[in-house]
Formats: sequence, structure tokens, C-alpha cells
Amino acid sequence: MSMEKKWYALLIRSHCEKIVCQSVLKKSIDVFAPTIKKQSRRKDRNIMIDVPLFPGYIFVNIFSTPAEQLKVLKTFGAIRILGYNDCPVAVPAKQIESLKIITGQNKTIITGKDSSLTRGESVIVIQGVFAGLQGEFLRYKGKERVIIKLEALGQFAGVEINKEDLEKLPDIMS
Repeated sequence: MSMEKKWYALLIRSHCEKIVCQSVLKKSIDVFAPTIKKQSRRKDRNIMIDVPLFPGYIFVNIFSTPAEQLKVLKTFGAIRILGYNDCPVAVPAKQIESLKIITGQNKTIITGKDSSLTRGESVIVIQGVFAGLQGEFLRYKGKERVIIKLEALGQFAGVEINKEDLEKLPDIMS
């Protein structure tokens, strides 16, 4: 077993991103909760507020030991570490770094689930078991399903997911 820390997506209770992050940080665990600025929709004020890029998810950088996972899961508001067949799946560090760069820019980030995608566009999975993974849009499969290409361990795999689980990555070159 590798004894290096890896990033994992942690499913948390709705609207608890800040409190879970603070609690995890108190346990000396590196945490990342990407946020973006959005216009407040309140009638009495017109301000920009920070909102989670992935509502209900944060990223934790931990060793893959059961003890370390339990330490995270004992945090108030934590539900589960995303994975497959009860085995957590790490989010590549390269993707976390990409998210840090994207959210660290002073540029408007356009998000939304209703975007027209074209073949070859970069996308990120925002919910489900592949949340946090970055891939490439391949094609539509029916009305609400899409196929994207994900890279893992130097191999590429096509994955079918719900269209609403995806967001197009912004072009950060502009």
C-alpha cells in the first residue's frame, strides 16, 4: 500500500461545506472546497457571494488507511468518501491543482447544467461516483445521457453518465 497522501471527494450534508472544512482542518487534514463568486439574488442587496463549485462535496488529502478515512468520516456533516464498491477512489492531484487554478482566477466562471457540449470539450463531473474527475466530452447518448472520456492510470475509458452530472470547464486561457 502506498503511503502517500491522495485527494478524495467527500460527500457531506447540504449547505455544510464551511463547517465541515473547519472541522476537518482542526484534525490537521488538508482540505479543499472550491468556491466561485455568484450574484446574490436577495432583493435588498446586490453583492457577489462565494458559493461552492460542487455543492455537497469537499476534497480531503489523506492517506488511504482505514484509520485516516475513519478520522474524516467521524467529522460532523461527513457522509462518505466517494468510491466504488466501498473502496474510495482518489481524485488525481493534477485535477485538484486545475481546480485551484480555475477558482483562484479573478475571472467569471460560468457554470450550469444546461450547456450544449461539443465533441472534445473539457468537462468535469460535479456529482455522482465520478465527482471531481475531469474528462473530455465524446457524445450524447439519448436525451439525458452523455458519454465522456476519463483518464485513469494512463488508460482512457468511456463512461456513460447523466448530462446534469457534468459541467463544461471554462476556458482559462482568455
